[in-house]
Amino acid sequence: MRETARAWTALWLVLFALLQVVAFVLVWRVALHTELGQWVDTVALTGNRIGQEHIDGPVDRILNAMSVVSLLAATAVIGFIALMRGRIALAITATLLIAGANASTQLLKYGLSRPDLGIDLERVYAGNSLPSGHTAVAASVAVALVLVLPAKVRAFGAFVGAGYAAVAGVATLSAGWHRPSDAVAAFLVVGVWAAVAGLVLLLTQRERAASSSADAHRVAAAVLGVGGVLALGVSGLALAWLVDLRGVAPEGLGRRALFAGYAGSAAGIAGTMAVVMALVLAVVHRLVPRHQG
Repeated sequence: MRETARAWTALWLVLFALLQVVAFVLVWRVALHTELGQWVDTVALTGNRIGQEHIDGPVDRILNAMSVVSLLAATAVIGFIALMRGRIALAITATLLIAGANASTQLLKYGLSRPDLGIDLERVYAGNSLPSGHTAVAASVAVALVLVLPAKVRAFGAFVGAGYAAVAGVATLSAGWHRPSDAVAAFLVVGVWAAVAGLVLLLTQRERAASSSADAHRVAAAVLGVGGVLALGVSGLALAWLVDLRGVAPEGLGRRALFAGYAGSAAGIAGTMAVVMALVLAVVHRLVPRHQG
């Protein structure tokens, strides 16, 4: 890859990381340290009771499949795919991405505080739950898989991975395990680690490595990105309508308002993951070139 292209790619990755750090800080400050943020999270959690009896089974199966053993197995498979392609540095970097994202998620969860603002009295003693560990597991595996897959199936893997991670994030909300901001924050943590992994791959890349524009998957990245932005727009509209009712306690809201809080938050979770995956897919062909040189 030419030095100019390498420099622009590095700049893109740094910007990618910084934007997500800023977004994470905003989510953390608003969701944990403002009454409005805690109220919206609580409304979404209260709204998950609508139709819960119909989705309890699938939700439990999705969440119970995410264990330490399954994470280790997925990591081993991802490393194996990279090694089968003769990409040792890629195998190591993908493994570090998964390990780093999940370790930092746990450290942040226990390091951040959630003040009691008198909003969510039912969970006042539960403490902070941001970011979501289960969501980070799903998202980190999905992103790492996109890094190691061959270019021919990379776009397909991106759609499947983004869908899987989004479903996992919504499932934590549906089960009442996590607030919506927890899942969004987890996606942002994984996105930061994806950018860091990209910089590592760029630094370890051989000077004669050649990427192909045919591997760029611009259409797939655009579809994911536009779909994600539209989902975030729907989420913003639903939550903006809901904010007009902020003077009412969550348990006193009607079915329509509770559904708006739950569905709007679910759209926000899915939209965030789609945007993160679109950004990864847009640059991965430069990080894992077809020809190593």
